Amino acid sequence: MTLNETLAHLRAAHLMVRDAGEWDGLTAALGSAYTAGDEDLIEQLRPPFLQSWRTVTGYVLRDTFDAAGIAVTEPGHPWGIATLTANGISVEPLLCLLNEVGEEVHGNPFDTAGLENTRLLTFAEAMNHYADCLAPFFDEPAVDHRAPAAELS
Repeated sequence: MTLNETLAHLRAAHLMVRDAGEWDGLTAALGSAYTAGDEDLIEQLRPPFLQSWRTVTGYVLRDTFDAAGIAVTEPGHPWGIATLTANGISVEPLLCLLNEVGEEVHGNPFDTAGLENTRLLTFAEAMNHYADCLAPFFDEPAVDHRAPAAELS
């Protein structure tokens, strides 16, 4: 399986569950809940939001990742989708923005008080980040695998 084939399966599987607008709506609602400090709404939205991303990766895409020789395990980061491993390399696609030193922008993921400033990724950004994470697993020439937002809806 090639990187482009894997990415096509990845996008299709996520879009089968929700369209890009619905994914972005959930992201915006959760981000707004953190900004407002609405703990009840956070507790209502965060688990199903994370579970949706993780279920698509862990179950719907299981055959795709198996065909590519990529093992899928639970994420280590609170905003991680999964830990993907192949050929001694492990990556973890995330649903939030990180700076160069691997810390969340404007917040520590383990500190609930700091999460109101964490910026969650849009669907297009999450797909592009996912693609960046998968690229090291494939022996293909460097190709721009990042899809424009219009192609992801």
